[in-house]
Amino acid sequence: MEKTAFVFAGGGSLGAIEAGMLRELIASGISPDFLVGASAGAINSVFFAYQPHAAGTTRLEFLWRGIRRQQIMPWSILSVLGAFRAQGTHLVSSTKLRELLYEHFGNRKLEETDLPVYVVATEMKTGNEVVISSGSAVDAVLASTAIPGVFPPVALDGHMLIDGGVANNTPISTAIRLGATRVVVLTTGFTCAERRQPKGALEHAMSALNLLVARQLVSDLERWSSHAAIAVVAPLCPLDVSPYDYSQCGLLIDRAAAETRRWLEAGGLDKQAIPDALRPHSH
Repeated sequence: MEKTAFVFAGGGSLGAIEAGMLRELIASGISPDFLVGASAGAINSVFFAYQPHAAGTTRLEFLWRGIRRQQIMPWSILSVLGAFRAQGTHLVSSTKLRELLYEHFGNRKLEETDLPVYVVATEMKTGNEVVISSGSAVDAVLASTAIPGVFPPVALDGHMLIDGGVANNTPISTAIRLGATRVVVLTTGFTCAERRQPKGALEHAMSALNLLVARQLVSDLERWSSHAAIAVVAPLCPLDVSPYDYSQCGLLIDRAAAETRRWLEAGGLDKQAIPDALRPHSH
């Protein structure tokens, strides 16, 4: 029996790309049996799991179009210096992000979604992947998006959890272990055409991580392609937006939707080739 999973990758602000992809996938009539998401992809997968229809994709787009960096990473020079002086584990509090998630998920639990969803996080001490499918939606997503050193780890069920992207940024293997025979991958790609050098340590780190996970995705696709039918939605290329830049989310959504529409019309869903846009390159 065929079982289709949508897999949502992490990628900071580039998670907005997945909202545009999702709009066109749902409009084309593709129906997933379950969802798996890590990091920014956890936000998208959980949001859509509660509203798995066209109206849900519209609301997800509205969320991304309204996000500003200060809503997620509200730091200042003083807060960063304070964190270093205190020898803390993180630069900023996750309070603002928790408030944003609560605004959309409230006290709802993952087992109350209309579509099964699995959130990937990382056990801080071991680096092992932890898959969350029950309990507070806010806590699960907060754990999956807890970038190490930036946000505090999240205590959940006896584990200290950090960003799911550390263990499995594009959890194709997780979807297959959960029974998927067909996997549709919504990936953020990587910034291959940045016009300027990243500014500051964090932006440098996020850009480097973005490239690293894109390379890991190619390896994962090569490894798991014999275990399930895997289709990767066309990544945006060239891409000149940093995963730290939340000011371009609306443009990313619209561009991703248009590219996904072309990909679907060209029969992309039935092709299992690894997109060249994911392989190392620059413009």
